Amino acid sequence: MREISAGGVVYRQGEQGLEIQLIKDRFGKVSLAKGKMEPGETIEETALREIQEETGLIGRIIQPIDQISYTYKHPVHGETEKIVHYYVVEALEGDLQAQVEEINGVFWFKPQEAWAQQKQHGYDNNDRILRSALEILKAEVDFA
Repeated sequence: MREISAGGVVYRQGEQGLEIQLIKDRFGKVSLAKGKMEPGETIEETALREIQEETGLIGRIIQPIDQISYTYKHPVHGETEKIVHYYVVEALEGDLQAQVEEINGVFWFKPQEAWAQQKQHGYDNNDRILRSALEILKAEVDFA
């Protein structure tokens, strides 16, 4: 079985400068807002819907980043290949609010702190996604 998901590295430019949104998932790990594609949706529509559902923010896609894939044990379908498409997404409006059924929190970080959070508490397969997004956004980050 194959499952398609989409999400994004959400950012905003404000008085504090560039900020990156990260979520804390239900397993206590740092991650990116994402979710499963629904029938009739494009991958881009899925990314924007999932970001809005999980974080309360309406965004617009700036550009694609990349995709990751991994296999997990689905409770009904068994071994499932999951492919996740990620985009750089600018936050336009909305109130930051975690979808408590899905995630434990949503936060804004300066780029260097977002990278540190990802490296310390995130999933390894999201390293290159966040790094690519930070490079696309021309964020000043020491990746060492």
